[in-house]
Amino acid sequence: MTVDYLDLDPSVLLPATSMRMARPLFSVGHRRYAIAMDTIEEQLAGSLLRSTRSSFGLSQTAFADVLGIAQPTLSAYESGRRQPTLPTLLRMLNRSGLELRLELVERDDHDQVLAEWESTLDDATRHRLRSQGYRLVSDAA
Repeated sequence: MTVDYLDLDPSVLLPATSMRMARPLFSVGHRRYAIAMDTIEEQLAGSLLRSTRSSFGLSQTAFADVLGIAQPTLSAYESGRRQPTLPTLLRMLNRSGLELRLELVERDDHDQVLAEWESTLDDATRHRLRSQGYRLVSDAA
């Protein structure tokens, strides 16, 4: 099992204004990302560990032994009460015979392209598309 692509929208990152540093940082409360903790850390690490354990058909105790950590620590990671650092997560996945692959790609502007295309449509065409079951980008707004 591998995760080949993490789609993170850079627009959710906000510059940290409360940090006194010469270079800009990103922050989530006390962390370095301006994203709710459950968006990346709790959901990603916990979900990866839980799905890996489930795919192997192991209990938390057995999987914690494979990872070389205590069962309560694994439980805290899976539930989001604690978040492993990226090096710790990579080390645990490596011990289970897996690797995590992340890829940075240019942001997909598909919705913007659709919105621009829709702006060229006349009202009759929009009505016809909606009557055929199409959901237009402008309908989501």
